[in-house]
Amino acid sequence: MDKIQKLKLVKDSIKNYDDFPKPGINFLDIFPVFQNTFALKALRDLLVEHVLFLEVDLIVGLDSRGFLLGPMVCIEIDKPFIPIRKKGKLPGKVLSQNYALEYGESTLELQVESVKEGTRVLIIDDLLATGGSIGAAVNLLKSVNAKIVECLVVIELTKLKAREKLNVPIHSIIQF
Repeated sequence: MDKIQKLKLVKDSIKNYDDFPKPGINFLDIFPVFQNTFALKALRDLLVEHVLFLEVDLIVGLDSRGFLLGPMVCIEIDKPFIPIRKKGKLPGKVLSQNYALEYGESTLELQVESVKEGTRVLIIDDLLATGGSIGAAVNLLKSVNAKIVECLVVIELTKLKAREKLNVPIHSIIQF
C-alpha cells in the first residue's frame, strides 16, 4: 500500500461527532482507526516513516491519545517514551502548566526527572486544534531545557491556525 492509500484509509476511518463534548464542537475521533487493524498499521507506518528522518532522543506522548501513538513509534525507532499527563496522575516531583481548551481549561504535568537538559524531544498527539495542550507540553519541556525537534499529530484542524501560535515545528498526517 502506498502513502496515498494509507492516508485515505486512515482518514476514512476517523469518525466525526457533531456537538461533542458540547454544542458547537466538532469532535474527530481516531479510536475507529484502532478498531481496523489495516488502518492502524497504515497509521503506524505513516508516523514511523516520518520520524525515521528526525534526530530525536525521546518520544513524549500527551494525555491520553498520545499514549497510544507514542509507544508504537518509540518501539520502531528504538527510543524511550514518557507521558505528559493531566494534573494529579504522575508521582514524584512534577512541573505543571495550565492551558485553555476550546471548551474549558486543564493542566498538564511532567515528571521532572524524566527529561534531561538538552534532550531532543518529539511530542506526539492525536489532534492539533487550538494548540493549548501542545503549547503547554512545549512550555513544560522547555522549562527543563529540552529541545523540541517537532510536534507530530495525526489530525490538524487548519482553520483554527494553532500552528501559527506555536513556535515549534509541526507535522500533521491529515489536515481537516
